[in-house]
Amino acid sequence: MLCLDNISRCPLAEGILKDKLSNKNYYIDSAGTAAYHIGRYPDVRSIEVAVKNSIDISDQKARKFEINDSQRIDKILVMDRKNLSDLKRPAPSDKAANKLSPLWENNEAPGLYYGDDNHFNTVFEIIDRACYTFVGKLLNL
Repeated sequence: MLCLDNISRCPLAEGILKDKLSNKNYYIDSAGTAAYHIGRYPDVRSIEVAVKNSIDISDQKARKFEINDSQRIDKILVMDRKNLSDLKRPAPSDKAANKLSPLWENNEAPGLYYGDDNHFNTVFEIIDRACYTFVGKLLNL
């Protein structure tokens, strides 16, 4: 899961996808394209909306996406078009660029950093639906 700062949307997406694939052998992680908050825990509002939905993301820590991540990761799901285009430009190869895709087609998860509690609830629901669709495709359901 990839977004700008890895403290709001991506921790939610990581937690939601881990919850949906809890009985499977998948490595799920999140990162940001920027290094603003490396080592910080998720935004308190992200933690709260996750807890409200029975998901614990409180132990996650922000990290910056590194180009070599694309060598060890099979699929990189991006929260918005801006971060998707930012990553496609420096991709080390076509193979690496092909691993990048939006979490869902024709939509994106709006940024949360300046949002209120209702915004966090709405974005949680958007990401939850997108993860549900992704898991269905992944498991051929």
